[in-house]
Amino acid sequence: MPVNILNLPGYRVQAVREAEREYHVKAETITPAGRCPACHSAQTVGHGRVEVLVHDLPVHGKQVGVYVDARRLRCQGCGKTFMETLPGINDARRMTQRLVQWVGQRALRHTFTSIAEEIGVAEGTIRNVFADHVAELERSVKFQTPNWMGIDEIHIIRRPRAVISNLKNNTAVNMLPDRDKKTVARYLAGLPGREDVQYVAIDMWVPYREAVREVLPDAIVVVDKFHVQRLGNTALDEFRRSLGRADKADLTRKKAAGVKKDLVLFRKRERDLNDRERLLLSGWLNNIPELAEAHRLKESYFDIYEAGSKAEAAARYDAWAKSVGPDHRAAFAPALSAWRNWQPQILAYFDHRITNAFTESLNSLIRTINRRGRGHSFDVLRALVLYSKGAHRIETKHRSFARQDWSLETFDRSAPTEFAYTGMVGRAGMVHAPTSWAPEVEEVNYGVDITRLVAMLESGEI
Repeated sequence: MPVNILNLPGYRVQAVREAEREYHVKAETITPAGRCPACHSAQTVGHGRVEVLVHDLPVHGKQVGVYVDARRLRCQGCGKTFMETLPGINDARRMTQRLVQWVGQRALRHTFTSIAEEIGVAEGTIRNVFADHVAELERSVKFQTPNWMGIDEIHIIRRPRAVISNLKNNTAVNMLPDRDKKTVARYLAGLPGREDVQYVAIDMWVPYREAVREVLPDAIVVVDKFHVQRLGNTALDEFRRSLGRADKADLTRKKAAGVKKDLVLFRKRERDLNDRERLLLSGWLNNIPELAEAHRLKESYFDIYEAGSKAEAAARYDAWAKSVGPDHRAAFAPALSAWRNWQPQILAYFDHRITNAFTESLNSLIRTINRRGRGHSFDVLRALVLYSKGAHRIETKHRSFARQDWSLETFDRSAPTEFAYTGMVGRAGMVHAPTSWAPEVEEVNYGVDITRLVAMLESGEI
């Protein structure tokens, strides 16, 4: 009898042939014939055999093909013919179940093409197995729906993708293939307990706002503070570049060109500059009065967020908008337009001070994982971020004591029962009390903890 190199329960190896790149293994099942799938009768007889080629895990660096001499059976009860069930085999892929599991895990670290060459199947088969693996992860791993949700995007693998985060717990809960309204709305509509979402922080992307309004009408939309503030620096940079254009005087163009080496001074808040930086900045502003006014507008624009209330912030914005003169209006037009189109959602921040700052950090981490992957598909990158084992923030909660109704209608006091409690036995007109009781516990998965994901990335686990 040939050596059983398969170590696969339920099979007897009949022959082994070794080639340059493969092992060819002929085997037969040693399990009972089984019941008829139509009528479930156990009364079956043999009805010929069929050779079935099944792929298995590589051995000694070589591909493995298992030729199963499978039995065909006929039911004596209903007359139906069927093929025996092959133990440990994934019928949809004609692979052993252990190979399917191995491929699912391996596809997170290696390309589909390299795995296909390693086991001797088409690349499309590996892609389908991985899709099944991710689908199973999504069925088994359930993230808590955030009460405070963040929706941001990251431009990666040739297009922008929406990133969903839990802002209250600083975790990631999903990555969507795009940022279209239809995609975002479909995701939101499928959330369990979506009515518990209180706040949604977004950037100024209209499809996000429309999707939230449509699916989560009671949630308060808050425009992310940093996306609004960033428009101030963008406006200052645009005005500085405009000074270097051909329609400006030669002296002005030369002065503006020199600013480039000290751009960081213009982008920082003036209050954060040290004495040396403040001196350098004042030199530039004294030499270019037009730029000094743009810098003043930038600083007072940032000051809007120093307001202590929504009403004060609105008043600060109105005063600032009126101070933007004709010479600077073109550069600051995006900021003015943003407030005109998004003012209710921008001002909502002053009532509910949540931001997407965590999501920005998450996006940086996603980019790092993608660079290390060198050619990951979006599905693989998403699975790495969301389903890396050990990266989730899980909290164990005990079930609260459930108060019982002790009304006469609930219990029959005429039929006392014995009960045991802490070693004592007595009689009372109440429900039987158990001798032991274990509290029910529930695991709540809040999503991917960025700190843990960073640690796994640094240790080489992903």
